[in-house]
Amino acid sequence: MSFKGTNLFAQIVEMVDRPAFARIVRMRKAEHGAKGFVCWDQLVSMLFCHLGKAQSLREICGGLATSMGKLGHLGMRGNPKRSTLSYANVHRPHAVFEDLFYHLLGKCQNECQGKRPFRFKNKLFSMDATFIDLCLSLFDWAHFRRTKGAVKLHLLLDHDGYLPTFAHITEGTVNDRKVMKNQVKPLFQFPKGSIIVFDRGYTDYEMFAYWCRKKVYFVTRMQSNATYDVEKELTIPKHSTIRRDTLIRPNGPLTSKKCPHTLRRIEVWDEANQEMLVLLTNHLTFGSTTIARIYKERWQIEIFFKAIKQHLKIKTFVGTSPNAVKIQLWTALIAMLLLKLMKYRSTFGWSLSNLVAMLRFNLFTYRDLHQWLNEPYESLPLLADTSQLALSFSALGQQEGAYSDIHLQICPN
Repeated sequence: MSFKGTNLFAQIVEMVDRPAFARIVRMRKAEHGAKGFVCWDQLVSMLFCHLGKAQSLREICGGLATSMGKLGHLGMRGNPKRSTLSYANVHRPHAVFEDLFYHLLGKCQNECQGKRPFRFKNKLFSMDATFIDLCLSLFDWAHFRRTKGAVKLHLLLDHDGYLPTFAHITEGTVNDRKVMKNQVKPLFQFPKGSIIVFDRGYTDYEMFAYWCRKKVYFVTRMQSNATYDVEKELTIPKHSTIRRDTLIRPNGPLTSKKCPHTLRRIEVWDEANQEMLVLLTNHLTFGSTTIARIYKERWQIEIFFKAIKQHLKIKTFVGTSPNAVKIQLWTALIAMLLLKLMKYRSTFGWSLSNLVAMLRFNLFTYRDLHQWLNEPYESLPLLADTSQLALSFSALGQQEGAYSDIHLQICPN
């Protein structure tokens, strides 16, 4: 990206393919009857909410309004009003920003190919969900408990670059397995040989059998009440945390019918928590230590949830309707993809927390984004306009004719 005399925030916004976004808006008919405030203005406002960590609609609109006339660089037509932004978040479909997220995801995946945590060529995914607490008196649609509201962000994380490959937003009461079977399975087809890591909340033996038939592998924790028959004891490596490695077959009245396949049960001692982890997988050839490391890698999706909650604006919301909440969550995921892109393109070695903090301080600074990402603490040289200075001295010499030098003195009264 070449520097065109625009601020950092404008250059970040330019990373979004505006013609593609316009096509999405037309397809979703999101600007029907719009007057002045378009979807692009709404997107820029919500990105400013996340990157600038604005706490309310007043801070979003006020922060953009006090940017000293720089909204033209952002492609905005004017200063947004609180009522206008609030109305747009309630009535414009959140699917516009969901589609933009998946479009931008393809761009990120092309740039982070080859960045894998393991040597094997299998694709590795983690699946999990996180709760986002809401006040039930304000968000009366987000039922979770009797006196508490919440929404649930279901996420599938690709470990090639740790990118969120699939996301789904539901009420807090929706079961994880239901989302996996009704949303992930029909919408996302795992490549053959992929490995999916998840916790016990996703245990479903019908899904296990489906993945066995599709040559897709899984690694999870085994439920404590599961029953099985031992088919074979495997050799465990010496001087490792592996305590037992066996081939098993479920023998429960239902599980044996749902999943009549040979599975693998591995007992791993967790030294940090002083407990035994019992892992279940359908991968029969990898070493037991590799399977244990794969399950440990699941912690990366917890790190992702922690990062998006700490560094972006999703703990509190600027709107209370279901559509407004989903728009804020989808634009947070879009902001996270933009941050990932900036990290990939930088040679500085940013941590995500430091990158977000420094961007927040410099959103309207006039510097080349690529140069700033690589050399954030380098100061720009002050260049004097020598041509104008020479012209002024020449004109002065012609008029006066008597001065060969110019001396400036400051004298006290």
